[in-house]
Amino acid sequence: MKLKTIGFDADDTLWQNETFFRITQDRFAELLADYTEKAHLMDRLLAAEKRNIGHYGFGIKGFMLSMIETAIDVTDRRVPASVIAEILAAGQEMLSHPIHLLPHAQRAVEALADTHRIVLITKGDLLDQERKLAQSGLGDLFHGVEIVSDKTPAVYARAFARHGAGAESAMMVGNSMKSDVVPAIAAGAFGTYVPHGLTWELEHAEAPSDHPRFHEITDLSQLPGLVDRLGA
Repeated sequence: MKLKTIGFDADDTLWQNETFFRITQDRFAELLADYTEKAHLMDRLLAAEKRNIGHYGFGIKGFMLSMIETAIDVTDRRVPASVIAEILAAGQEMLSHPIHLLPHAQRAVEALADTHRIVLITKGDLLDQERKLAQSGLGDLFHGVEIVSDKTPAVYARAFARHGAGAESAMMVGNSMKSDVVPAIAAGAFGTYVPHGLTWELEHAEAPSDHPRFHEITDLSQLPGLVDRLGA
């Protein structure tokens, strides 16, 4: 079946995201340097994020709350109010940070928008993702936008049915093996992995290297060529 729909992840596929989380984590470690070592703090923060995904979902707001929880935990509830204020300020700064498109993102989206239905499928906080899409300058190129709480095979099946002819004639493109590639392939679509230098630990998964619908490209400049080879 010919490819008809191309789904794009947003964060760290089209624009920078994890970089700002790492900068904030460094700032967080500095604030709590008198209480614990950075490595231990990062382990506790990751554990808190993992526990809290079901409560807060993905995104900056949940990250802020997990930092506050971790700060309370590692200080035995003695964290100064000034530190909490700094954590909130760091999160608010993340929520207002300008968008930086990744290399080749705009050209790839523009090229494929001329020949296919393209859909943005991203998870995270609704308001933040809408803000980033609006600032990216790419919004008018997408035929559909799906901001979801998580990415599962069922979510991909519904999205590709809503915006195309189903998963069998669709491809999902993203930097997360766990969220963008594996569940899209499970839904019946192609899954194309675009590595990013920084990936959140909870987004790691084993590559389905032997699956005929799995592909990996170095960057988005290679995507139009891959789509052409698979059949327009």
